[in-house]
Amino acid sequence: MNILIIEDDKKIREELSKLLNSYGYHTILVNEFLNILDYINSSISLVLLDINLPYENGFTLCKKIKNKMNVPIIFVTSRNTDEDELLSIKVGGIDFITKPYNKSILLEKIRRAINNTDPFSFKEIVKNDYILDLHLSLLKYQGKEIELTRNEFRILYYFFREENRVISKEELLEYLWNDKYYLDENILLVNINRLRKKASEIGINNLLTTIRGEGYKL
Repeated sequence: MNILIIEDDKKIREELSKLLNSYGYHTILVNEFLNILDYINSSISLVLLDINLPYENGFTLCKKIKNKMNVPIIFVTSRNTDEDELLSIKVGGIDFITKPYNKSILLEKIRRAINNTDPFSFKEIVKNDYILDLHLSLLKYQGKEIELTRNEFRILYYFFREENRVISKEELLEYLWNDKYYLDENILLVNINRLRKKASEIGINNLLTTIRGEGYKL
């Protein structure tokens, strides 16, 4: 599990990193705060985010991160007013913990955040009335089902876990590469076309709609 730490206090972020590494997490530390969104990609499982940051505050950054990718965000901050906690929820934060934090509580919040937002902790996920069976690699719709190959499942799972946004071919290929299921662009297109054909057999028309010049949308 990769946890991104966005904290401008070097001592605090290094202490956080040491703590999380000792519990089996892999941490990525933001050291340059002008282009934080460059750190956000499909390998990140959780973000720990401070509010007081250089250039822009954590609330603004949280909204930008959520617009780019649906990743759980926990605010870890010295600001402890009810207004701060309420705003953290409104902008998309999943939890809020104040400094100095209790290590056991922080670790438990991280564990729950990851488990509660990881679709693999469930048997099925549903989107647009389509059901993706995560254990049997099946796509289900209105009582019918089709079996998916490993690559078809990996591609479709990525769309199910994202929040109704257009995903480019480049992003899909990067995701598949990072997860060691590399496909080149031609093979990706073959798999997408095959997914569409299979889906049509159980009554799903226009699966993975092409958005010209941008990518695909579920």
